[in-house]
Amino acid sequence: MTTAADTTTDLIAAAKALRPQIEAYRDESERERSLPTELMRSIIDSEVLRAWVPKSIGGRETDVETFLRVIEEIAQVDGAAGWNVMIAGSGGMFAGFMPHDAAQELFGDPRAIGAGAFAPKGRAVPVDGGYRVTGRWPLASGCQHAQWLGGGALIFDRETPRMGPDGVPDLRMMFAPAEECQIHDTWYSAGLRGTGSHDIEMRDLFIPAERAFALLNPTRHEPGALYREGILPIFSAGVASVAVGIARGALDEFEELAGKKAPTFSMKLLRDRGSVQAKVGEAEAIFRSGRAFLFETVRDAWATMQADQDFSDEQRALISLSATHAAACSAEAVDIVYTLGGATSVYTSSRLERCLRDVHVVTQHVGASFAWYERTGQYFLGMGIGGF
Repeated sequence: MTTAADTTTDLIAAAKALRPQIEAYRDESERERSLPTELMRSIIDSEVLRAWVPKSIGGRETDVETFLRVIEEIAQVDGAAGWNVMIAGSGGMFAGFMPHDAAQELFGDPRAIGAGAFAPKGRAVPVDGGYRVTGRWPLASGCQHAQWLGGGALIFDRETPRMGPDGVPDLRMMFAPAEECQIHDTWYSAGLRGTGSHDIEMRDLFIPAERAFALLNPTRHEPGALYREGILPIFSAGVASVAVGIARGALDEFEELAGKKAPTFSMKLLRDRGSVQAKVGEAEAIFRSGRAFLFETVRDAWATMQADQDFSDEQRALISLSATHAAACSAEAVDIVYTLGGATSVYTSSRLERCLRDVHVVTQHVGASFAWYERTGQYFLGMGIGGF
């Protein structure tokens, strides 16, 4: 019998085993603005993308921390690969909020993956058996490799957005076969270039009701702890884990560089300079403290999920705060070692150059936005908390 510990070890080992191939394809991914097909095949074969798919349809249904560590392992080698694993793997959680037949249709094939965007850029009009959906969504990472594409859509009754019983607009994730959608080549970015985060579009597509589920307070169709709270509260932790992995990769890269490089007009290696030693210590402290806060919060959240209890307002605030802070600390650590690398860092052949670009693209994502400092600050000042 496979235990939870076996699954954890197995998935993290699988992520480590992918690292040489990810490194070999890293420059091609950057150049082509998408992960190569051969690399995606290996990632799919490793089953890391099945981490959050329910066991009832052949997935691993692992705990939150294990998958975050998988993301971190891969992002250490290439931020774009880590990001695409985060997106495609997180999508497996959607199956827990769909009727079994729909979940089987989308996620039953172990080689099928999905891509899309939560943003409510779509308009869905109710019809018999489902919805007619039109919309265009930017930032659909990994869409060129996906068999299913999804986008957030507001339900409209004629010209009026439908409101839920809590007064919040009825926002649903709508999934369609990739061949029924259009991909627009828009991903020309500063960093994470290999993610293939193009725009996707649906034009008056029929989406059956079973392939549309609420993004806010979704109906739970699986009993496992993983599906206790919906995807949005946990998703920001996945975003942060990409930044954490990138930062660890940058710190390791600089520590290797420091043992080989002597700055111009100096006989001392970088590692032998007191100022460099102090800044590396500072960078490690900043990075490790941000990571520790993230994982402490995630472990506490997982314990609540396993107990089949609702998150408290404080837990929701801390998940968002720790994700934002971990990403910010990761970016700060990368900035420090990029600067210490001197002129070496500015070349596109330098890992530090790419880590700098990649980590600052991660921090632009809504899941790690600085806006969460304000929103969580409001909570700790007794003003409640908004957002997801």
